[in-house]
Amino acid sequence: MPPAKKPKSRTRSYDPAKTRAAILTQYDNIRTAVRTLTPDQLTLPTRLGDWTVHDLAAHVTMAMETVSRNLDRDEPPVADLTLLDWPFATAARAADIAEGTRELAAAHPDPDSLNALYARTEERLTQRLATIGEAPGTRRLATRTGAMTLADYLVTRTVELVVHTDDLNDAVPGLDIPYDRQALATSTRLLADALAAKAPGGSTEVRIPPYAVVQCVEGPRHTRGTPPNVVETDPLTWIRLATGRVQWADALDKAQVSASGERADLGELLPLMG
Repeated sequence: MPPAKKPKSRTRSYDPAKTRAAILTQYDNIRTAVRTLTPDQLTLPTRLGDWTVHDLAAHVTMAMETVSRNLDRDEPPVADLTLLDWPFATAARAADIAEGTRELAAAHPDPDSLNALYARTEERLTQRLATIGEAPGTRRLATRTGAMTLADYLVTRTVELVVHTDDLNDAVPGLDIPYDRQALATSTRLLADALAAKAPGGSTEVRIPPYAVVQCVEGPRHTRGTPPNVVETDPLTWIRLATGRVQWADALDKAQVSASGERADLGELLPLMG
C-alpha cells in the first residue's frame, strides 16, 4: 500500500484593509521618529553591516516605494510567488538592495532632504493605494522577487517595516518607535508560517504569544495533552531570530526563548531570511 500523502497546510489569510492600515500606521510611526533624528544620530552605526542610521532610514522609504512603483508597472498575467515563498526569495536580492540603499541615501544627504523623501513616499503610497479600492487581492504586481498579488505583497511590507523599526530602535538609544499591533501580529504570523513551510511536520510546537502557534519538524505528531517538544518566545525575539538579528544559541543563553524536548532545537532552521 502506498504511503499516505501528508495533508497540505492551509495558507493563512490576511485582511487587505487591515494590512493596508497597519502599513500606513507603522510607516508614519517611523517617519515621525526620523524627523527627530539629529545629524549626529544619522551617522550612528547599525547592526546591518556598514549601514548607518541614515542608510537604514533611506532604505525604509525604498521598501515602501516598491508598492507604488510596482503598481505603475504592467500587471503580470499570473502570480508565481506565494506569500510563503517570499521570505526565502529575499536573499538573492541583497546586493541590489544594498546598492540601491546607498544611492538613495547619498541623494538625500541631510535631515531636510530625508524628511522630504519620507513625505513624498507616504503621499505617493497613499494615493496609489487609493486608486486600487478596498479589495486589492486580485491585483498582481511584477516585483523583483517574483509576481505576487498586491494583498500578499502588502503583507511582506509589514515585515519590512517591523524589522526596520526594531533596527532603528536598536541603533538609536531612546528612539522607541512604537509598533502597530496589526503590523507586529502579521509579521509574526508570516514568519512563523514560513518556519512551518521550511520544516513541515507536527512534532514540535512553536508558540509566539499572543499572535501565533505553529506545528513543525518531522517526527511523531502530537495530538493531545502537553506537547513533548515546545519552543516559546515573544514576537520581537521571534522576528529577530527569523531574520538573523539574533542567533538561536544567544537567545537561549539570555533566556529570550525557551525550548524543551529533543526536537525543540531550531538552530539549524534559522534564520529564515538572509
